[in-house]
Amino acid sequence: MAERRLPSAHWWYLRRAQNRKPATYRCPLCGRYLPSLSEHILMVPEGDSSRRRHAHTKCVMAARARGRLPTRQEWLATQPRPPGLWRRLLAFLRRASR
Repeated sequence: MAERRLPSAHWWYLRRAQNRKPATYRCPLCGRYLPSLSEHILMVPEGDSSRRRHAHTKCVMAARARGRLPTRQEWLATQPRPPGLWRRLLAFLRRASR
């Protein structure tokens, strides 16, 4: 199952959804249609709801198992952390003593 037409994003907001209207969506992960009124996953890249996509639950779970579609918390855990208050204070005191 290759990811198709998936917007580029560092992290994804994922939530369960169910069509309450007879609309048909195409899964961006497998390219097949989601049946009308079926339960599925709503994928929102980096919280931008204008780029949201609807996908099969199985496709999303498979992509997550392969390490794709990280959540915001998972992505933040990989980012360098800014220096803490104590470290910034020490740096300030070193600069002030020069």
